Amino acid sequence: MKLNEATQSMRTGGQGKARQWAVEHQMQVGRMFDALDMVPVSQAHMMADPESIGEAGVEFFENFAAMPDNDRQLRIPLITDPRGVDLSYYDPLGQTEEMANLERRFIRACESMGVVMTNTCINYQTVNSPVLGDHVAFGDTGVVIYSNSVCGARSNFEGGPSALAAALTGYTPRYGLHLDEHRKATCRFKVLVQPEGLTDWGVLGAVIGRKAGSYWEVPVIEGIERVPTSDEIKHMGAAMASYGSTPLFHIVGITPECHTLADVGAEALAVTEISQADINTLRSPFGAAGEKVDVVVFAAPQLSLMEMQKVSSLCEGETLHPATSLLVCTPASVYVDASAAGYVKAIEDFGGKVLQGTCFYQQYAREIGEANGWKRLLSNSTKIVNILGGYGYLPALASMENCVASAIAGEIVNDY
Repeated sequence: MKLNEATQSMRTGGQGKARQWAVEHQMQVGRMFDALDMVPVSQAHMMADPESIGEAGVEFFENFAAMPDNDRQLRIPLITDPRGVDLSYYDPLGQTEEMANLERRFIRACESMGVVMTNTCINYQTVNSPVLGDHVAFGDTGVVIYSNSVCGARSNFEGGPSALAAALTGYTPRYGLHLDEHRKATCRFKVLVQPEGLTDWGVLGAVIGRKAGSYWEVPVIEGIERVPTSDEIKHMGAAMASYGSTPLFHIVGITPECHTLADVGAEALAVTEISQADINTLRSPFGAAGEKVDVVVFAAPQLSLMEMQKVSSLCEGETLHPATSLLVCTPASVYVDASAAGYVKAIEDFGGKVLQGTCFYQQYAREIGEANGWKRLLSNSTKIVNILGGYGYLPALASMENCVASAIAGEIVNDY
C-alpha cells in the first residue's frame, strides 16, 4: 500500500510510537481490502464500550494515555459511541461497581488523549454532521449508513482500533465506500406500501437489509412518496445495517447521490418489490399482544430531541404499570435540552428512567436483564429487537405510541 511522505514518517517512528502503531495497523487493514493508498479523513467516531473491549481493551487505551503528549496527540477530532454505564445511575439497573470502574478508567484514558466523549450513536444529528463527499472514519453501523446514505459522506465500518488509528494519523485506507465504484447500486427495490411511523420505517429497512444480505451490496429504493424525517430515515438505516450489514443505500429523488436511477447505475438492475406480505413476515416473530411486558426500551438509535418530546407527551399525566420498567437512552447533549424543556421530568414522573450517553444493548443487557428478572422486552426499534434475542430476551415490536400504552397497561398492545 502506497504511503505519502507524512505517513511514511509515521511508519518509521519519526512521529512517535502511537502513530507508528497506527500506520502499521492501517496497512494491515488496507492489505486485507486491497487498498492502494490512504485517504485523508476529517473526523473519526470510535466504538469502544467496556462490555465489548473488556479489561484488555481498557489497558490498551491506558497504554496510549501513558505515552508522551506529542506522541499520541490526535490529528483530527475523535468522538465516541454510547458508553456501557451511565455513571450517575447504574446500581439500580443491576450494574456492578466493577463495570463502573472499568468505564471510569476508559473515560480517563480517552480524555487524557483529547478524545471528545460525546457518547452518542446519533452524532450526525447532534455533534458535527459530515457533508457530501466528506471522507470520515466512523464506527457505529447506524452512524455509517446514515452518514453515507443521507449525508453523502464516505466511510466504511471502522472498528475501534481503526477509528483510533485514523484519529492519530488523519488518514484511513482507501477501499470500499471511499471509492466511487463501490457506491453504485447493486440491487433495486420498489416499495409498494408506504411507511408511516418510526417503526414502519425501521421494518422497511430491515426487509431491504435482509434481502440485500451483504456489506458489499448497495440497495437503491424506488416508490417512496414523501421525504422521510431525520428520525424516520435514521430508524430505516439502523435496521437495514442490523439485518443486512448494509453501509449505504440510495432512495431515488431523496438521498443526495441519487436524483435518478442513472446516477447510481441502476437502470438495468432487476426490480424486487417490497409488499405488505414482506412487511408482515418481518414483523411476525415480534407480535405478542396481551402478554405481560417486563421492560419497554427506547434506544438503538439513541433518541433525538424530537423523539424525547414525543415520548414525554405520551407519558404526561399517565402512570407506569408497577410490574413494568421503562428506559429511554439519549445523548448527554440531548438530555440537557430535554431537561430544560421538561421532557425528562415528564418521563420520570411517569415512572420511567432517562439514561445519558448509553445504549441499552451496549450496557451489559444480559446482566441487567437477569438482575431485574426482565424477559419480555418491548421497543419501537427494529434494530434492537433484532439484537436482543441473543441476550436472553423475548423481544417484541410496536409503535412508540403502543410501547407507552403497553407500559401503562403492563401488557403488550400491538398495532398490527
